[in-house]
Amino acid sequence: MSDKNFTKEDILRIAKEQNVRFIRLQFTDLLGTIKNVEIPVSQLEKALDNKMMFDGSSIEGYVRIEESDMYLYPDLSTWVVFPWVTTDRVARLICDIYLPDGRPFPGDPRGILKAALKEAEEMGYTSMNVGPEPEFFLFKTDEKGNPTMELNDQGGYFDLAPTDLGENCRREIVLTLEEMGFEIEASHHEVAPGQHEIDFKYADAIKAADQIQTFKLVVKTVARQHGLHATFMPKPLFGVNGSGMHCHQSLFRGNENAFYDESDKLGLSTVARQYMAGILKHARSFAAITNPTVNSYKRLVPGYEAPCYVAWSASNRSPMIRIPASRGLSTRVEVRNPDPAANPYLALAVMLKAGLDGIKHKMQLPPPTDRNIYVMTEDEREEQGIPSLPLNLKQALDEMLRDDVICDALGDHALAHFYELKEIEWDIYRTQVHAWEREQYLTLY
Repeated sequence: MSDKNFTKEDILRIAKEQNVRFIRLQFTDLLGTIKNVEIPVSQLEKALDNKMMFDGSSIEGYVRIEESDMYLYPDLSTWVVFPWVTTDRVARLICDIYLPDGRPFPGDPRGILKAALKEAEEMGYTSMNVGPEPEFFLFKTDEKGNPTMELNDQGGYFDLAPTDLGENCRREIVLTLEEMGFEIEASHHEVAPGQHEIDFKYADAIKAADQIQTFKLVVKTVARQHGLHATFMPKPLFGVNGSGMHCHQSLFRGNENAFYDESDKLGLSTVARQYMAGILKHARSFAAITNPTVNSYKRLVPGYEAPCYVAWSASNRSPMIRIPASRGLSTRVEVRNPDPAANPYLALAVMLKAGLDGIKHKMQLPPPTDRNIYVMTEDEREEQGIPSLPLNLKQALDEMLRDDVICDALGDHALAHFYELKEIEWDIYRTQVHAWEREQYLTLY
């Protein structure tokens, strides 16, 4: 994950020097799952020449059988040798997906983010910087290696061993990530027992999304080596905080942060305020992407530090957008509703498009909400014009379809397939009979 610009020759040389035997050509499906096409090193040169094909019809939300041939175009800057395999070493390259006629495949999430960034560039913003904060839980596994619901510790926010039994696992995750070129800024126990957070240095949007995917892979791999199961499920346990993936973001023009204005009372430029206004306007519509599962909406409830109201503040942590204290080049907005089940490429694409829409239409940012929104009544929230995020996945999907900006960000192919997959998910959930219902009603009626 370094910023090194590898050439084809560099990669072939390193593969030979480090005795790499297999290469995983990685990409991400619409639901955010990492997919691999593994090739022996003898095929590496062919892959580096963009000649490696795969069957797209076998991938969730990709294509039908009759149009299934796809090409993998590796991004050479993503070359890395996995540190946890010592014999028969394995390396990986993250790929973009192309059609046989040379056009980018419209259902490739990485390509969708690239298209949104191209629009930002046409508006004069050369980069979008993103600092993600994905949280996760560590559960113990049983003798067969399957996850149990038993947490690995009873630690709390910033706790250290002996309470935080995940510390050794977390330390090894950090060391592994650093070996793979990540710059780790902080690693600590989160509020809930068994919950952890590792923050890495901000990067441009594509690299940040690549890093989130690599991060998830490393966390799960190292946890397994410690006899633990790492999950990025947004709300695995009732009654404790869920896992979020706050996304700090800013737009740059060259080396200049377009969000900073020293003459402003809060240090925020007009562009930053318009961007935030766009995020707030489209928040209910992009929730289906940033919070994409049935379970996501169990996290977005009052009382557990997750934002469920569409508002902003420079100080208060209950609204959806917070402005961290740093200024100058570090001026940024922190969007707090995304969770780590989100496909990072799609999540960043829809937030960027929402923000750009705010800039294009010179949207007015509503006043900040500096009171604790959780203690406001519904009437008070309505009076202040503070809507709620959708209450469930079905509401979120309906809101998404009504918003042209978000539909446009995804494009027809991804929108149709994503919606179809999520409708099925909602329907399965809606028609299930859950344990809670039996507890409530079986003897009562």
